[in-house]
Amino acid sequence: MLFLITAGPTREPIDPVRFLSNRSSGKMGYAIAQSALEAGHEVVLVSGPVAIAPPAGARVIQVITSDEMAEAVQSQIHSADVLVMCAAVADFKPAHYSLHKIKKQNAICNIELVPTRDILATIERPSRQMVIAGFAAETESLSENALKKLREKKCDLIIGNDVSRMDAGLESDDNELVLFFRNGETLVLPRESKLLLGRKLIKILEQIAERN
Repeated sequence: MLFLITAGPTREPIDPVRFLSNRSSGKMGYAIAQSALEAGHEVVLVSGPVAIAPPAGARVIQVITSDEMAEAVQSQIHSADVLVMCAAVADFKPAHYSLHKIKKQNAICNIELVPTRDILATIERPSRQMVIAGFAAETESLSENALKKLREKKCDLIIGNDVSRMDAGLESDDNELVLFFRNGETLVLPRESKLLLGRKLIKILEQIAERN
């Protein structure tokens, strides 16, 4: 199967030297990509700016902004059998981009923000069957927010990720996940390395693809 996986953060530019971003390291998405390759699948990895090397054998598409990530996903989705939206896409971007570095003495008090494109909600999906898994990175009400995303984004699986913890999640080598399935089932994957979690996720996604 061909796995289309997004990973890492996006950067939304304010001016030529400043941007809005988040703490995503890309480690979870890269671990899923590595695990898919180990299982004998093809991988297209759409990656935001990260400081880690991509897994050998993956076809990597480097992007920076949320718009670039959306375009890259759309360009590849019709060939994919499984889409895993693991990237921490910025929710907002500056409404206006300054062509020149904004000087400190200009005393900016406010930066107007607008929502970024919701990739899962707006991409044109193939007419054929494919497995779609999204991530819900939350600091509170994980179950409620993940189930809402599962319904609204029409996913087969939402992978809940508590990013309020300091010992797992963002920037860490470990993670703990809660899986929410379309049939109403949930599954907790206790804390362990992101690579081991990635391997478990690939097996689960393979099972979903077989049932579909």
